[in-house]
Amino acid sequence: MDVVALLEKAHDVLNVRQVIGEPYEKNGTTLLPAVSIRGGGGGGSGEPAAGMAGGSGGGFGMTARPVGAYVIRDGAVTWLPALDLNRAIFGGQIVAIAALIVIRAIVRTRAKHALALAKAR
Repeated sequence: MDVVALLEKAHDVLNVRQVIGEPYEKNGTTLLPAVSIRGGGGGGSGEPAAGMAGGSGGGFGMTARPVGAYVIRDGAVTWLPALDLNRAIFGGQIVAIAALIVIRAIVRTRAKHALALAKAR
């Protein structure tokens, strides 16, 4: 696949419809979902050496995650953010690990201090 064809496919995938989804309407309220999309691609080609086959290649990767939705009700637009539960749980785990490390350091320091006081008596 040549690089131009790869970029054309990437353009087809990464369009506005992918970022702002199809509107959903019910009972006078319209919901427009929003997504964060990240993508990257690359390609290459080479001239064949004497007696060797030539080469070319390409690739494209993409990730998408919901970020929220625009809610249109009675002519007013509001933003409703999406909750990424996995990210929230991971953040909580990081905070808990940091707290345990700090508590461990405090306990060790106090134990050393208490031991030094006991030896001094």
